[in-house]
Amino acid sequence: MKAFNLQLLNLLAASFLLSCVNETNVSAQNPVETGKPTADYKPAFPGQTRIKGIKTTTPYASTVINQKLDRPWAISVMPDGRFFITQKGGTMVILSTNGTLSKTITALPKVDDSGQGGLLDVTLAPDFAKSRMVYWAYSEPQSKGILLAIAKGKLSTNETAIENQTVIYRATPAHTGRLQYGSRIVFDKNGNLFVSTGERSDKEIRVQAQYLNSSLGKILHLTPDGKAVAGGPFANKAGAQPEIYSLGHRNPDGLAIDPQTGELWEAEFGPKGGDELNLIKPGKNYGWPIITYGVEYSGAKIGDGIQQKDGYEQPTYYWNPVISPGSITFYTGNLTEWKGNLFVAALSGSHIIRLVLKANKVVGEERLLADEGERFRDLVTGKDGALYAVTDGGKLYRIAKK
Repeated sequence: MKAFNLQLLNLLAASFLLSCVNETNVSAQNPVETGKPTADYKPAFPGQTRIKGIKTTTPYASTVINQKLDRPWAISVMPDGRFFITQKGGTMVILSTNGTLSKTITALPKVDDSGQGGLLDVTLAPDFAKSRMVYWAYSEPQSKGILLAIAKGKLSTNETAIENQTVIYRATPAHTGRLQYGSRIVFDKNGNLFVSTGERSDKEIRVQAQYLNSSLGKILHLTPDGKAVAGGPFANKAGAQPEIYSLGHRNPDGLAIDPQTGELWEAEFGPKGGDELNLIKPGKNYGWPIITYGVEYSGAKIGDGIQQKDGYEQPTYYWNPVISPGSITFYTGNLTEWKGNLFVAALSGSHIIRLVLKANKVVGEERLLADEGERFRDLVTGKDGALYAVTDGGKLYRIAKK
C-alpha cells in the first residue's frame, strides 16, 4: 500500500510539473546560447539572460517565396494581404501574397545608403485602406552630415508612386558618421507614432543619448504631422525636446506594441555584447552609455564599466554575445503555440528568436531557422496567420504550421 501511495504521489507531482510547463510553454532545456559571453558581467536578476530553452512542438515549415529583393529593410502587410517592402537603396516594392513582384515605387527622397543608412522602416497608417497614407524613415544627406528623417505620403492609385511627400520630423543633430540610425515606426492606439532613433555610434556623439535637447538615442512620441504628442514626460522641462518619450538608447531597431497589454517593447543593439530587450515606460532612462552589459569593440570597458545604477532602467533581457536584433514583433497568427510570443529578427545571430513572456519577464527562448545562414532583418505576421521575414540577402520567408 505504501508503495502504491508513493507511486500515486509521484504521478501527481509529475502531472503538476507538466501543467506548469504547459502553462508557460517552457520546457526544461538548457539555454539556447552556448557561446562564451563577451563580457563577464553578472545579471541584475535571475532570468535576465540565458533563460531556459524551449522548443516548438507544433509541426511548421519555412518556405522562401521571394529571393530577388534588393537589400530589404522593412516589411508591412497591406489590408489585402500583400507586402509593402522598403529596399535600402531607395525604392519600395509591393509583392503579391505569393511573393511575386507586383509594383515598384521610385521617385522617393534621396538617401545615403552607405554604412547602415538608406531607405529604412515603413509603416502603413492604421486607416490605410481609406487614407492610403504611408510613413517611412530614411537617412537624409545634409550639408553637415546625415540624419534620420521621417516622411509620409499617399500611395497613388496605380501603386507606383508616393504622392504629396512630406518630411514630418528630422532627428537632430546631423552627424557625419554612417551608423546606428534606429528608425522603427509603430502606431499607438490613438493613431500617434512611436519612433526609435539611434545615437549614431561614435564616442563623441553617443553621449547625446542622455541629452534631452537631442533627438538621438531616444524613443519619440509624435503626432501624424510630426509634432510632440501633448502631455509627454518632458513636455514641461526647460530645454527638453517635448517629443522625447524615453532616453538612453543605443541603436533601437526593434519596436513593437503588445496587442494583449498595449505595452511598448524595444530591442536595441549593444556594443560588443549586451543586446537588450526593454519594456518602455514614459520618462525612463535606459542607461546608454552610462550602464551597459557590453564592452567596446576593442574589449575596453565603456565609461566606468558598470551595469547597474540608480535612476537607470535595467533591460528585461539581454544577449551576450550579441545576436543583433534587427526588429521585433508579437505573433498574432494561427499557430496557437506561438500566440502572443515575441519574435526577434537576429542579424549577426543568423536566426529568428522566439521569446515567451510571462508577467513581463522572459521565461523561455527558442532559435528558429538557424541553419539558413541568413541575416534576418524584419518580421511581420501575415493576413494568413503565417510569420514572414525578410533578410539582408534578399529573401522573403514564409513560416507557417504544416
